Amino acid sequence: MVELTSEMIEMIKATRVMPFATASADGEPNVVPIGVLYVIDPETLWIGNQFFKTTEKNLRENPRACIYLWGPETKGCLKIKGDVTLVNEGPDYEDMKKRVKEAKNLVCNQLVVMKVTGVFDCKSGPKAGELLL
Repeated sequence: MVELTSEMIEMIKATRVMPFATASADGEPNVVPIGVLYVIDPETLWIGNQFFKTTEKNLRENPRACIYLWGPETKGCLKIKGDVTLVNEGPDYEDMKKRVKEAKNLVCNQLVVMKVTGVFDCKSGPKAGELLL
């Protein structure tokens, strides 16, 4: 797996809402905004599933996803790709349910665990699309 740098982790923490992209088994794309994401370690991201419908279906068919980071609070633009596991029980799921309830007063229906497989520069310019990690 790929390990995010401390600067990348700070970018994630600074971003309030970010697009989360998936695709079905036949390649139909889907993008949703996410606002509940935790960096567990430099290669693991936890995402709360409070309202996913198509996203969850896509992740069951095709367990890969992409997160796009950009905004006035970041110092750059990143595209983070990863392999996803859906978790519906156990201590990690219970931990995420508690985090979501405390942070957003919402019910977390599922924990989406994303293991980072690649990070790309997506800022306009000659390095756009360049693999960073």
